[in-house]
Amino acid sequence: MQTTETKHIKIASPDYDIMPLIAQRWSPRAFDGRQVEKEKLQRIFEAARWSPSSSNEQPWRFILGFKGDETYEKIFSTLVEFNQLWAGSAPVLFLAIAKTSSAKSPGKENKSAFYDLGQAMAYLTLQAMHEGLYVHQMGGFDTLKAAELFALPHDFKVVTANTIGFMGSPENLHPNLKGMETSARERKALSALVFTEAFGQPANFL
Repeated sequence: MQTTETKHIKIASPDYDIMPLIAQRWSPRAFDGRQVEKEKLQRIFEAARWSPSSSNEQPWRFILGFKGDETYEKIFSTLVEFNQLWAGSAPVLFLAIAKTSSAKSPGKENKSAFYDLGQAMAYLTLQAMHEGLYVHQMGGFDTLKAAELFALPHDFKVVTANTIGFMGSPENLHPNLKGMETSARERKALSALVFTEAFGQPANFL
C-alpha cells in the first residue's frame, strides 16, 4: 500500500523554490499493482498531447499494455533482466515512440522528433504526479525487438519503455534494488549547468 513514508521518500532538496510536483517527481521501482483508472490515463496522455513541438509536428506515439494482456507481455519481454526484476509490479507498461520523418515536409527528417517526444514525456510525467501516479522511464530494453513486435513503420523509432502506477513499498523489491529506492536524490549544482559570457562561466544570477 502507498504510505506517507514511501510517497515522499525521494522529495528533492532544491537550492531554489520549485513547484511541489517537480520536487516530488522521481522514478520508483516499487509499485503496488493497483489498476490505474481510465480517467487518469485519459488525462495523463491528454497532457502529452498538448506539449509543444517543432512546427506542431506532434511526433509522439504511445503503445500501452495493461498487466495480464498480450501487449504488456510483449513490452515486458523486451526489457533487460535488471528491469524485469521490478517492472512487472507496475499495472501499466508503455512504449514512447518518435516519428522521425516530417509530416509537413515529405521525405525530410524531423530533427526535433526526439526532443519533442521528450517534452511530451515531461508533460505526461507531471500530469501523472498530479494524479497521484508515478512514471519510470527506461532505456534498458531491446528497441529493435519492440519495433518488430509491434510492426512499426520504418520512420517510427521506439525511444523508451515506461511504467505507470501507484507507488508501492520498497520492502517488496528484489534485495538488490532496495538501496536505490531509498537513497537520496542528487543533482549537479546549477553553476555547473547554467552559464553566461562563456561556456563554463557560471551565470551571475546564481
